[in-house]
Amino acid sequence: MTAPAAPRESAEVVATVPNRPARRWIRAMPLRITLVGAVLLLAALGLLASGVAVTSALENSLTNRVDHQLHEAAQGWAKPGKSRPLPPPDEPNPGRPPSPFYVRTTLANGTVLREINDESVSPALPEDPASVPVTVGSTDGSDVRWRVLTTTAPDGIETTVAMTLTENDETVNRLAVLQLIIGVVVLIVLGVVAYFVVRRSLRPLVEVEETAAAIAAGDLHRRVPERDDRTEIGRLSVALNGMLAQIQHAFAATEASEESARRSEEKMRRFVADASHELRTPLTTIRGFAELYRQGAMTDTETLMSRIEGEASRMGLLVEDLLMLARLDAQRPLETRPVDLLSVASDAVHGARAVAPERSIALDVRPGPGTPEVIGDEARLRQVLGNLLANAVKHTPATADVTVRLGTTEHSVVLEVADTGPGLTEEDAARVFERFYRTDASRTRESGGSGLGLSIVAALVAAHRGSVTVDSRPGEGATFRVELPRSS
Repeated sequence: MTAPAAPRESAEVVATVPNRPARRWIRAMPLRITLVGAVLLLAALGLLASGVAVTSALENSLTNRVDHQLHEAAQGWAKPGKSRPLPPPDEPNPGRPPSPFYVRTTLANGTVLREINDESVSPALPEDPASVPVTVGSTDGSDVRWRVLTTTAPDGIETTVAMTLTENDETVNRLAVLQLIIGVVVLIVLGVVAYFVVRRSLRPLVEVEETAAAIAAGDLHRRVPERDDRTEIGRLSVALNGMLAQIQHAFAATEASEESARRSEEKMRRFVADASHELRTPLTTIRGFAELYRQGAMTDTETLMSRIEGEASRMGLLVEDLLMLARLDAQRPLETRPVDLLSVASDAVHGARAVAPERSIALDVRPGPGTPEVIGDEARLRQVLGNLLANAVKHTPATADVTVRLGTTEHSVVLEVADTGPGLTEEDAARVFERFYRTDASRTRESGGSGLGLSIVAALVAAHRGSVTVDSRPGEGATFRVELPRSS
């Protein structure tokens, strides 16, 4: 019972397979071809519908005219007694011109009283005559059609009047051929015009495609030409350009983040290496002195302990500086309050003079709007100025002058530490605030320091929402400029 079902199912599956390539072909068709094809299809259907309507209307009109002529003939000249006796068939009748009518008069007993026909064929009269006109064929089976009307008089005499529809058919056929020719011409012209119109209308989409291809190739600055935003293409262009701008911004942010991460990683790697190097030296020194003492090579215990204490103290200062930078990098909040930088600068200058009495260290207060007061951490601001003065005293000869300048502008307080020393090269000035950077690689740590003093200055100034720069040229000294927001 179930065996015959399998072949039918297979047949159905096989029958549906050929449709799939056709569907794929239709889906793969370009949009402009699809649109032009749809326009031509709709136009062809419209022309076909209008042609059928016009042809049907014309055919009905011509048929109605023939019916009217048949009724007039049946009620008029075709009635029995309205015409003269007819000559025998096949004999000429010079008294009557050729007529398009077929007329047949039949008595009640079936005798044909008369028959008029100038055509080469005769209509195939219906066996049951109707009182309304009907369409019939020819007796010889040709394509000639006739319109026939039969009337019956009270005395039983039947009068049949008919007209050939050849002229009507020829007129309708000529109209159909004319409509076909005009329709083909219209479709060709419409197809060409529609193709160029659709191609021009779809040009913005082609530009979108080209833009997408350029962006895929790496040109993230490419944009779709903007058009009137009142149109669909214009709104699409605006939306795409907005999306492309966001994508470009996201890519730029990602690249910047990756670059920042690489720089941070490089700085961290260099920082760890430099810190390890800086800590290794005092540790090596301490271990060396301990080995000498253990082996009995040094008998001066006081000198040995003094050296070990000095290295430990230097290592402690380095660790404190590293912790300070770590806290600043973590952006821990400062203990802020109003700070008078004039007092801070005066104390720093006096402290530097006490440490280096032989040096010329001066304070220059310049007039300006308001007071040199800022909101900040006083201890950290003192450290900033102290590090700048220590850097100037340490890295300039004893004959060089050091000047601290303090002034105000409309929105900030400007603090400068200038010296008349040897100055810095362009490369040194660009890297002087980097951690563990020394302008003279040959300097010892006693003279060159750890290389963290100016890094701490830059970090502290940034924590106070300020800026620090250096202006220096070889042989012309150096000027470190700190600018902080003024409190009022």
